[in-house]
Amino acid sequence: MAKKQTPLRIIPLGGLDGIGKNMTAFEYGSDMILVDAGLMFPDDEQPGIDLILPDYSYVLENEEKLRGIIITHGHEDHTGALPYVLMDLAKKVPIYSSKLTLGIIEGKLAEHKINSPKFRDVSNGTHINLGAFSIDFFSMTHSIPGALGVYMRTPAGSVMHTGDFKLDQTPIDGVTPNYQAINRFATLGVDLLMSDSTNATRPGFTKSESAVGPAIRHIIKNAKGRVIVASFSSHIHRLQQICDASTAVGRKVVVTGRSMVQNTKIARELGYLKIDPDDIIDGFEVEDIPDDKIVVMCTGSQGEPMSALSRMANGDHKSFTITADDTVIISANPIPGNEKSVQGIINSLSKIGCAVYDKSTTLVHVSGHGSQEELKLMLAMAKPRFFMPVHGEAVHLRAHAKLAQEMGMRADHIFVADNGDTLEMVNGKVGWGRPVESGVVYVDGLSITDANPVVFRDRQKLASDGIVTVVSTVSKRSRAVGNVEISCRGVSFSVDDIANEAQETVRQTLQRMASKEGSNVESLRKSSRNSLSNYLWNKTRTRPMVIPVVMEV
Repeated sequence: MAKKQTPLRIIPLGGLDGIGKNMTAFEYGSDMILVDAGLMFPDDEQPGIDLILPDYSYVLENEEKLRGIIITHGHEDHTGALPYVLMDLAKKVPIYSSKLTLGIIEGKLAEHKINSPKFRDVSNGTHINLGAFSIDFFSMTHSIPGALGVYMRTPAGSVMHTGDFKLDQTPIDGVTPNYQAINRFATLGVDLLMSDSTNATRPGFTKSESAVGPAIRHIIKNAKGRVIVASFSSHIHRLQQICDASTAVGRKVVVTGRSMVQNTKIARELGYLKIDPDDIIDGFEVEDIPDDKIVVMCTGSQGEPMSALSRMANGDHKSFTITADDTVIISANPIPGNEKSVQGIINSLSKIGCAVYDKSTTLVHVSGHGSQEELKLMLAMAKPRFFMPVHGEAVHLRAHAKLAQEMGMRADHIFVADNGDTLEMVNGKVGWGRPVESGVVYVDGLSITDANPVVFRDRQKLASDGIVTVVSTVSKRSRAVGNVEISCRGVSFSVDDIANEAQETVRQTLQRMASKEGSNVESLRKSSRNSLSNYLWNKTRTRPMVIPVVMEV
């Protein structure tokens, strides 16, 4: 009887149900590695939530197998969950990534007061062995320097993971994708390709990052007053172009926004962001410099209410207030779910009267992800036997799968998975495996909690209809109902107009219930809540949250 062979298990824990929280575990026997540990930002249906993380309980349950964590690049959707993972792991695990990514991670861990783990600097051409995994790194172009793809070999077969990428022929830092390595790995054999799907619905090629520079320079050169440029703080290539355009026309660069200050500092120290120290100044030094000699680089491209751009627009920033003489460039694409927030910021700026430029009017942003033709080129170069689209919403994954089919790949060799679904590879052949527990974890302030629809429903109710508290007293001896007091917060109706009638309605209901045999405080609370809720619906057609308090005296 043939001995059963050990499979390579590919376990996506995040990144297959939206743009963000990318995380995939690879497990072979007693060895496991984790590729990326990202987060996602909440939308309007998750009030009060700060961050959304993938459920990484499977990693914690098997942490004795974990040999290392690989981070493909420094964006939040690939690094943001790392502090929480490291806090929950009982042992120190080495982290492998490029120098810039490790610098960003180190700053992130310092914010969480986590001692730096074992950092391992890797780059294009680096080879490492982690247990049964033989791993090679190769350079890719993205909207941040130091982006890497990963090629891993195991006794069960090989996997190529592209990370986020586009095939930019004229990147800002001159580091192109390592086509030679990709073709070499194809010759060795790529049993499974896992490829970025973010722009799989977009035809053609994504424009080069270098196309943005001339447009930004033209705006800065012709602006009469200050220029405020909002961008992602991790988009170092974009920040380099803003700095180059500013210094070329004789303007000083001011950096504001916590993450922008931190990331530009790290990038300059590591040599990824090049600007003369005399040309980059602190926000407190701008008083002596004319407005037409200043460019402000700030956070807030996603309309975040507490970001530097929002505070400037609202007059709450400690150093800057935007006026009609200023020019604002929003140099980013709204993350799905943030469109309303970004439009709100644009409307606020338009009311001030300043000039506003975004990607809809000028070429001030290009995507960092490859469009359909680039995704097809990656498939053509890698020549995989099996294919798994990753990093995207369901529509992106299926569009990417369709591209692979159009290129001749068999439908049964393409795996469109969901988080928690597992693929198993034996002798280079891939099939479905046994799913693992998956889902999301919410960060709410300092606490980390599982998904609870009741909490979100309550918060949405509070936000839409407000809250009403009704406090009543009932005599223990006579069962007579005493005072009934009603107070409201966040309701749309006038409390004075309904207070007396509402109090009397609740009092009569409680008196009927209290006189019944077997009535208790809990039944009285329930009657009080139902009575007032029904009354308010009939009178105001709203359903605020009703909190009943019944005291026996």
